[in-house]
Amino acid sequence: MIKSGKAMGLTSALVVIGMLAFAQQDKNTKPGDVPKGWHLLDKAKDGYSGISMEKAYEFVKSKKLKGKTVIVAVIDSGIDTLHEDLKPILWKNPKEIPGNGIDDDGNGYVDDVYGWNFLGNKDGRNVKQDSYEGARVYHKLKSKYDGKTIDPSTLKGDDLEEYNTWLKAKSKVEGDGSGTVDLYMLKNALKSARKSDSVLRISLKKESYTGNDLDTFNAVTPAEKSAKGGFLYLFRANQMMESTNTEFIGGFEEFVNGEVRKAEAKEKAPEDFRGEITGDNENDINDKYYGNADVMASTPFHGTHVSGIIGAVRNNGIGMNGVADNVRIMMIRAVPDGDEHDKDIALAIRYAVDNGARIINMSFGKDFSPQKKWVDEAVEYANSKGVLLVHAAGNDAKNVDSADNFPNPVYLDHKGRASNWITVGASGDAKAGGITASFSNYGKQEVDVFAPGVKIWSTIPGTNTYGNAQGTSMASPVVAGVAAFLLTYYPNLTPQQVKYCIEKSAQAPDGKVKKPGTDDLVPMSELSRTGGLVNAYEAAKIAASLQSGKPAPTKKPLPKPTLKNKKN
Repeated sequence: MIKSGKAMGLTSALVVIGMLAFAQQDKNTKPGDVPKGWHLLDKAKDGYSGISMEKAYEFVKSKKLKGKTVIVAVIDSGIDTLHEDLKPILWKNPKEIPGNGIDDDGNGYVDDVYGWNFLGNKDGRNVKQDSYEGARVYHKLKSKYDGKTIDPSTLKGDDLEEYNTWLKAKSKVEGDGSGTVDLYMLKNALKSARKSDSVLRISLKKESYTGNDLDTFNAVTPAEKSAKGGFLYLFRANQMMESTNTEFIGGFEEFVNGEVRKAEAKEKAPEDFRGEITGDNENDINDKYYGNADVMASTPFHGTHVSGIIGAVRNNGIGMNGVADNVRIMMIRAVPDGDEHDKDIALAIRYAVDNGARIINMSFGKDFSPQKKWVDEAVEYANSKGVLLVHAAGNDAKNVDSADNFPNPVYLDHKGRASNWITVGASGDAKAGGITASFSNYGKQEVDVFAPGVKIWSTIPGTNTYGNAQGTSMASPVVAGVAAFLLTYYPNLTPQQVKYCIEKSAQAPDGKVKKPGTDDLVPMSELSRTGGLVNAYEAAKIAASLQSGKPAPTKKPLPKPTLKNKKN
């Protein structure tokens, strides 16, 4: 799952929590904030830097086009199959009879009605927590390389790649002691936050409250004043004033537990959380019929939010509108609380392709990919079947031109790259922190476009529940939704043409923008290949010209954006 992996001090560590995907249960738009669904709005008409989705629909309507259903696979943590805004758009395997315990369609996966869970066992158990890939690589190769004198010039091919991976893992896990999180301070901060929360629940006479509720609370006793001051500081420092106390404490606990696991990785090998449940041979890509049909499991928040962004039922008078209006969401559960495994991702991509998906959204990422070859082969398989992959750039405010971020479109041999791949950074709005999200990864060569990923309102588990979340995890499904919209109305486009439409139409913002993680102002062209923000309306106009017979260039470098927002 996309998350921050930086080692940092206490205050910065807490800020990471604000980058993660948490529901924010505010019912009213606050002054100076963005409205619910701002990511769909138009800059000139509405004043927000959204993707001009309504203009895009007006455009295809003026052409009298009838949409065709597009299957979008979401490789993620799970999905709430009972959510009111998602039930009508869930993919249902037409050849599978639900719950009969038989592999009716003969694809090797029993009762895969809504998709498949590669993090499960046929006995019903599911993987929830998992370790970090760096720790897994470090301990797997430690006995082979640690303390040994190795001459890299004598290594070739896979052996050299493995050795270099070991060196990176060793550096990541052992570190040099600088800039690491002070676990003692972090645990004390969590303990203090819990104590303050217990005081405030009694004083406020309610179990759940937001940072805004706390801000207006009139503390009287010294204990109340101390609790309010400390907890309110944390809410504000992490820009989570609309989040509830339970969401904040839960996120804080998750972060601390993750840092503890990282620290433990120096001394002992991580537990085989996945293998103990799935029971497959992780070193054999052909051992692929493991898992179960439980695509909800116990961790559906992230996947539910992502799926709603792509295709929650539009204009039904409830909840929110997805980007695309005629999709079916296929959920493939392969992302645990921790780092995903390359085998699961490779097989998830192949499952999606074999079952009719035309777009695959991948809102996850990690620093190591020991079986990247398998993922590369799956990506090429998707390309051969006309499937587009959309991937989140990551939330570490780092330059992925030079920093590792997997999966990615660059092949393991560095002799080519996938042409059916879009990498997405996260944008915001001038009224909510700026055009570029402070947490977003970037890269002049490796990030293709930016799309809204700050305070995105979407579906969350709970049947009829909605909330905000932010991250490149949210920006990626915005782009996947636009791609699905284009294929709905222009179904003959190839993945490369869809990519061309989205990138060619990217809108360059006026002036310079903040380089994520800094206060430096730079041209947007320094942060991505297109130097622009996704715009569905402009993409639709280009798609119309391609569908009418005008070919899209595929070998020439992508032109720099020339279109700009008219207003401001």
